[in-house]
Amino acid sequence: MLVFVLIGLAVLVLALLAYAATRPATFSVERHLRIDASPEQLWPLVGELQGFNRWNPYARKDPQMRGHYSGPPAGAGSRYDWDSSKVGTGSMTLTGQQPGRAVQLQLDFLKPFEAHNQVEFLLERAPDGGTTVHWRMHGPSNLIGRIMGIFIDMDRMCGRDFEDGLQNLKQIAEARA
Repeated sequence: MLVFVLIGLAVLVLALLAYAATRPATFSVERHLRIDASPEQLWPLVGELQGFNRWNPYARKDPQMRGHYSGPPAGAGSRYDWDSSKVGTGSMTLTGQQPGRAVQLQLDFLKPFEAHNQVEFLLERAPDGGTTVHWRMHGPSNLIGRIMGIFIDMDRMCGRDFEDGLQNLKQIAEARA
């Protein structure tokens, strides 16, 4: 009887691995929100890491997060490293920007699992003077990530945080505008 149970478990594990191997090798998450502020008013909150951390939903999840800024205060090479028992350990480095329009970041997680993703913020001016802010993240999905993706929807999990963050940004920016 035990042999049949072990064989059954082995078949299930192999089926899970085979199914995971057929899943996409990359992932993408995107959310956007219209904010009643101009791209110029939003830029200090989106284009600079210290401004971003004022509305960063992950920093708000752990007020005890330890962080360190390095490199230039703004622009390419600006970097933020963090360590948190609630949201993990990692860094983000500003890799490019088009002032008032877009920011590109390299996002590297070390804990709870290693991941290397690209993040982009796009500021799209609306005819009425407001701005639609797009928050995008994409990256590779290794076999472990694909297995996790069977049980955890990355778009739903990260998307909720992106939505919270954009609401935080909206609240701060509209209070300033």
